[in-house]
Amino acid sequence: MELKEILDEKIIDLHVAGNNKDEVLHNLSKVLYDHGYIDNVDVFIKDIYSREAEGPTGMGSGLSIPHGKSSAAKKISIAIGRTMNPIRWESSMDPSGFQSTDLIFLFCVSANQSFAQNHMLLLSQLAGKLGNESRIEQLRECKTAKEMIDTITCDDSALQHHACSREQIVDLDINL
Repeated sequence: MELKEILDEKIIDLHVAGNNKDEVLHNLSKVLYDHGYIDNVDVFIKDIYSREAEGPTGMGSGLSIPHGKSSAAKKISIAIGRTMNPIRWESSMDPSGFQSTDLIFLFCVSANQSFAQNHMLLLSQLAGKLGNESRIEQLRECKTAKEMIDTITCDDSALQHHACSREQIVDLDINL
């Protein structure tokens, strides 16, 4: 399974509403629900928060990757949200335990037995792509959902290179 196969323009919100983590997660989950990726927002959110309780999903560089297995998930996907203003998100990357997040990659993966395989494969692919600071900066500049998918899935050689002063992603080792 490849990232390009599961990314869908309909579940990318370049201006996701919300002033905090909970509002953003609910709004992205509603987008998943509206497009048939999940069948119950409340169950899905509960499952995401169960995973969040195990450890922070703020990955540095303004990225957060909430994930977890959910019986509410009907189709595998990653909802993507870009906030208008950075929000506070738990992170082990900062000594304060929090980071400012403006890019959220919300995994929607079923609790069935293929969860671990699909989840780890996609997480690995996404982490490899997001380890490139130029790609992250381009994601912040995308004007359309299609442009965002193209930026995520393109080869590193196709990226514009940005000089940036944001912190680097050191480790995307996420505990399941």
